[in-house]
Order: sequence, then C-alpha cells, then structure tokens
Amino acid sequence: MHAFDVLGDPVRRRILELLAAGEQPSGAISDAIREEFGISQPAVSQHLRVLREHGFAVVRAEGTRRLYAVEAAPLREVDAWLERFRGFWEQRLDALGTELARGRRERRIAGEQQQGPGPGTGHAPRSGKDEEESP
Repeated sequence: MHAFDVLGDPVRRRILELLAAGEQPSGAISDAIREEFGISQPAVSQHLRVLREHGFAVVRAEGTRRLYAVEAAPLREVDAWLERFRGFWEQRLDALGTELARGRRERRIAGEQQQGPGPGTGHAPRSGKDEEESP
C-alpha cells in the first residue's frame, strides 16, 4: 500500500491528527473515532493496524494498555515527495498574505477616519461657542 493510500482514508488521517498531540491509549483513540465516525471498535482497530503495518504509527505496551504514537519517517517521505509541488501553493499563500495585510490596513485607515483626529493631534476640541464671543 502506498503512503497516499494509507493517508487517503479520513479515519486514518484523523487518528494521525489525534496522535500528533502526543502518545494516546488505544481506548481513547477508539472512543474519539467511534464518536466522530460512527464506526465499530474492531473497525478502529483495523485502521490502527494499517497505520502500524505501514509505519505511520508505533505502539508500545504499558501493562494492559496499548499506547500509540506517530512515526515521523513515512510523513517525512510524503513531505519530500510534496516538495516539488510546494511552489504552486506557496505563491498563492504569499499573495493571500499580501491581500490580508492590505485589508487590515484599509480597515485601520477607515477606522481612523471615522474616529477623527486623536489626542495629541494639536486640535483642541470645540466648545460649541464661537471663539470671537467673549463673556
């Protein structure tokens, strides 16, 4: 099975997301996946087995518990394969960053224009009386 076949399943991707937070007992993984996907415990076990057999996860025994963790090596291989395509989305992300900054700047300028001159601008607040009138 190719790495993308393993990662192509949403249940297995979700398991890896859970494991990215740190080592997890199989029971906690099973509970979360069963709740999110509505699948049986044996089905979750099958997904864990696929991840283990293809090197994406490792398991260690701690008494009667089985603790799963992410194995980084296959993910590095996927990342290396994706490297040749990274330029396609990095340019778009750079452009998105520019547009977001432009939008923030425009909102800031619009907010400053609505508020008028702020304190320390050298403009005294008007009292509402004509300045030429004296008591």
